Amino acid sequence: MIAKIPKVWRLLPGAAPVLVMLALLAGRAPAADFTAATLNIWHDQGDWPARRAVMLDTLRVLSPDVLFLQEVLEKEGLPNQAQQLADSLGWGFVFASVDPPGAAKRYGNAILTRHRIVATHEIMLPPLDDYRVAAHARLEAGGRTVDAYVTHLHHTAEGAHIRAEQVRGLLAFVDSTRGEGELVIGGDFNAGADKAELAPLLARYHDCYAKHHPEAAGGAVTTLNPAMGHAPSRIDHLFVDPGGPRPVAARIFLAAPSPSGIWASDHFGVWVRLR
Repeated sequence: MIAKIPKVWRLLPGAAPVLVMLALLAGRAPAADFTAATLNIWHDQGDWPARRAVMLDTLRVLSPDVLFLQEVLEKEGLPNQAQQLADSLGWGFVFASVDPPGAAKRYGNAILTRHRIVATHEIMLPPLDDYRVAAHARLEAGGRTVDAYVTHLHHTAEGAHIRAEQVRGLLAFVDSTRGEGELVIGGDFNAGADKAELAPLLARYHDCYAKHHPEAAGGAVTTLNPAMGHAPSRIDHLFVDPGGPRPVAARIFLAAPSPSGIWASDHFGVWVRLR
């Protein structure tokens, strides 16, 4: 089956029309709305400054309340990529890595937000030799409290049992850190929502994109970029508590190159509006 890239992203020839559509999508949200997005930024592959500029053009328009990033890198000659994006946007950020502060190279996940961060936590996910981490930030966002979580699970096709262990660790982490407010979990799970290893997540939380686009459950949508040689698969997800705000809009973004042919990443982003 050929995975679907929504036409609004695929067919428009230049950045200006795409950004116009993004502006319409982002719109002027009612006060009760909360928006979230997730994106695997592909660390420093390719031309990072050019890719960063493409990301920023879109993120400035979407302006999500919270943004989850994976494959964030910092090393000699490369300041932390999440901080670069956050500084350009004027947002705060939380970065979590298995690599200790001060290490020559740090690689991990980040939460960016334009709201006040009032608490943070991070944890290494089992098994510890897979070097995976989850991070939490509690946000005060326009009168609501939101517990936001980001992670990036094991990547190999044969590693479903590892992802299953990491999902158990993630859920235990959520249970030990969550407050009484709303919840959103985002990240690169390296598995479709129909895979057995993600079943415990789906038993507790809504898959935002599939909730708004039922056809996505059949494998018709990809968040992996086929132009980068990936087999189509929807492995990047946003999850919310069924008892909280519901998804009223959900889209794939950064699913087309810039006019100069620059792809933002080897993944597409996922965006949701909650109400």
